[in-house]
Amino acid sequence: MGQIEQSLCEYCGWELDLATRELRALGAPVPIGGRAFDILAALVISPGEIVSKDDLMKRVWPGIAVEENTIQVHISAIRKALGKDRNLLRTISGRGYRLLGNWTFRRAINASSAPMRLGPAERPYLTNIPASTSDLIGRETAIAQVLTLMSAYRVVTLTGPGGIGKTVLASEIARHLLQTFEPDAIFVELVSLSDPGRVSTALTQALDLHLQGDEISAELVARAIGGRKMLLVIDNCEHLIDAAAALVEAIVRACPNVSVLATSRELLRIEGEYAYRVPPLEVPISGRTDNALEHSAVQLFVARTRALQWDFTPDAEKLSAIAGICRHLDGIPLAIEFAAARAATLGIEQIAGRLDDRFVLLTGGRRTALPRHQTLRAALDWSYQLLPQTERQLLCNLATFPAGFTLEAAMAVSGETEAEAALEISNLVSKSLVTFEGSEASPRWRLLETVRVYALEKLGVRDDFRRTMRRFTKFFLRFFHPFSEERHLQASIDDIGRFRREIDNLRAALSWALSQQGDCVLGTRLAAAASDFWTAISLVSEAGDWAKRALDCIGEERGTRTEMVLRCALGFALIYTQGMSHRGKEVLMGALALAKTFDDFDYRERVTCALWLFSARSMELKDAMEFAREYELVVKEGDVHARATAAWLVGIPQTYLAEHKEAAERLEWAAKHLPFEGRRKDMLRLGADIRTSSMAHNTVNLISRGLLDSAVRTAEDSIREARETKQPFVLCVALAWAAGFVSLSLEDLHRAKEWGEELLEHAFKHGLRPFHAVGLCVKGSLASRLGEPAEGVEALQCGLGEMREAAYLLFYPFFLCELASAMQSMGRFSEGLNEVGNAFRFSEQKGYRWMMPELLRKKGEILKDQGLSQPLLVETLFRQAMRQASAQDAIYWQIAAGISLVDSLDSDGARESARTTLLSIYERFCEGLTSKKLLRAKIIIDGGV
Repeated sequence: MGQIEQSLCEYCGWELDLATRELRALGAPVPIGGRAFDILAALVISPGEIVSKDDLMKRVWPGIAVEENTIQVHISAIRKALGKDRNLLRTISGRGYRLLGNWTFRRAINASSAPMRLGPAERPYLTNIPASTSDLIGRETAIAQVLTLMSAYRVVTLTGPGGIGKTVLASEIARHLLQTFEPDAIFVELVSLSDPGRVSTALTQALDLHLQGDEISAELVARAIGGRKMLLVIDNCEHLIDAAAALVEAIVRACPNVSVLATSRELLRIEGEYAYRVPPLEVPISGRTDNALEHSAVQLFVARTRALQWDFTPDAEKLSAIAGICRHLDGIPLAIEFAAARAATLGIEQIAGRLDDRFVLLTGGRRTALPRHQTLRAALDWSYQLLPQTERQLLCNLATFPAGFTLEAAMAVSGETEAEAALEISNLVSKSLVTFEGSEASPRWRLLETVRVYALEKLGVRDDFRRTMRRFTKFFLRFFHPFSEERHLQASIDDIGRFRREIDNLRAALSWALSQQGDCVLGTRLAAAASDFWTAISLVSEAGDWAKRALDCIGEERGTRTEMVLRCALGFALIYTQGMSHRGKEVLMGALALAKTFDDFDYRERVTCALWLFSARSMELKDAMEFAREYELVVKEGDVHARATAAWLVGIPQTYLAEHKEAAERLEWAAKHLPFEGRRKDMLRLGADIRTSSMAHNTVNLISRGLLDSAVRTAEDSIREARETKQPFVLCVALAWAAGFVSLSLEDLHRAKEWGEELLEHAFKHGLRPFHAVGLCVKGSLASRLGEPAEGVEALQCGLGEMREAAYLLFYPFFLCELASAMQSMGRFSEGLNEVGNAFRFSEQKGYRWMMPELLRKKGEILKDQGLSQPLLVETLFRQAMRQASAQDAIYWQIAAGISLVDSLDSDGARESARTTLLSIYERFCEGLTSKKLLRAKIIIDGGV
């Protein structure tokens, strides 16, 4: 910079001394890093002018490639140093930076004299930084970030919980700086000190300053250091934080050439400090282990295990276990090293299975390690013992939150005021025991799992724990209460993300409250309040599990509204997960009785729909129609939502009763007119999505009436809309009808396979047993039709068995017919006829009329193939099928029977007559002419074979 190097730049109380490389405010030094000082100097000598980013890089980092975000780090450091005058430094978008103000230049006093150094002027730099003993794994990014920060700020503090690797990282940073910067680099370890008055003495001894006196002040040490160019690494400041902060602040103010890298579980909180929170090592996400070795936590575990067991080579199973261990240990290097050491002797599986006992298991670190780094418990004891009593108690209370917490939740479990809780949480964050997550708009905190387990242990298992868990459970009872009120239900669903974040906290509250040591009254009330929440997030099975546990210990809540809600939740869950069991109906009837007692219209509607669903699926069509008609009678004329619900309730039994025209009209009206705004709420209240259910079931009416293309479009629309609901049971309904009925009936085997496989997977994943049975039957039907009848019979028999056990009988005759076809393909004619007979008896008993034409046709087909010379009986069955289909206005089943009839006739005259009949049916079709059955009918009509 030529002559300017000897200058002092001034403006409004600010001084930039280019000789001593010092920034001062009203004469007081302001800490700023070396590179940040260079940038500020470059801007000062171009006052008011725009200095481009490229120009700054060339001046400050000549000949070195620097990323753009490095500039931004240093600009932030300058603004932090300028404090209230930070607006003097302006960013000119896309162009560079400008320093405002009329800066004046004058020659600095004694500018030609360099600051005094103690000792000889020419000597090699001094250091006691320990040499590296092993590779530092997974810290490449952290090293680069901290090196950048060290050039922007004169004080950087590495913070983080015990065992995160602050000391090792600080040593590595110091070694990097020695290679390029060549200052004196002195490592000062404070861990062995207990007297704050000895902090300055420890630094004096490390620097060999030869200061005399019983009490060596921070200011005296700072004057002794003077102008020496130096990097101080001050390790483990947290237990002497005030004394360490005073010493560092004094040095930074008085010694312009000293930079400080501190490690502490708590910030120094001094001017010019930059806090760098050392992150945990990277761990694989849950459920994915194919790339486990790409994550630094796993790399460290493997490296440390190999150091003790040279031939250690993890296979996929071991990597999966290692990934789980690293996740449970929060990616904390010290804990991972302990686990690796134990794994080398006990085996990985033993370690993975015993992490709940981590404080007993994870001990025995390196012999040379500090005592507090030789067991996991000791590492946390060090931090815990430094806390004041109020912060200790709050930390233990907060350990009850497995999914993190809000300020409101923290206040609830601690009983503290907002100001008290906020201050103590802030202190715990600064001491690296609590982690901030979320955002300014939605703040949230959590404890690392290892810290949480430790704090829970400190909380104990008796009175303190019980008091805290009662407050914890009461808070979540209030929190989830909006789900228990019909008027707030929709708003709760719309804000589901806020509730979903608390799911593991809810589980913890329920688990404790419904345990022998808990509070069953609170537990049953919470289970009832949250029952709709579980369904809203597609966990119907879990809703039932908690409802059952709560009902098992109902106690003084028996006969209350709480019992009514729990019975309704359990009843719906049993329908979807277990089927139409006697227990399910008993539970629902009890809920209906309570709803009538309390004159609760909301739950009368819910339970009525549940009982209707129970009756419809178990093919008790008379009961289903009674429930539907009862509901229909109380519907008000102007209530479109209730009218759509009633149309759905009546239309589905009518479908099975083969009242296809009226059923189709009702279901189409329901799907078209159901208001969208209450749809998600209905899924919780009624256990179904009326719109997609109406569309899915209406495919029976559409195919029967010959509207084949419409049926396919309706099936596709029902699946698309069901996906949008994100409700597993809704999607399963749509897939079951699309794969199990539409695709198989229209012989679209490709779509049947696609939708059937999705149905199987989805039902299995969510524990929806009745729909899994349908999926198995689709799989068996496809196998049979594709030339593997033996495989088909096995799958169909398995699926039908599940249907019987679950009493989910909507598809039962349909798949009995498919089983008969598979047996027919194998020549097992008698068994096939027996299954058709079973389907007949079921359909006649239940009034399941829409399948009757197809069952008659199937019986005729098997008899014809059996070849026992019964042509008259066969012809009679086909003609009977055609008559029944005609009576139902089911032209698709009518033309199917007609095709079978023509194929069975021998005489030309009879065949010609049948062709004429077939033509009259064919001409009624206005769509679906490319379907396989209609193409076959057209060939026959045209005189083909």
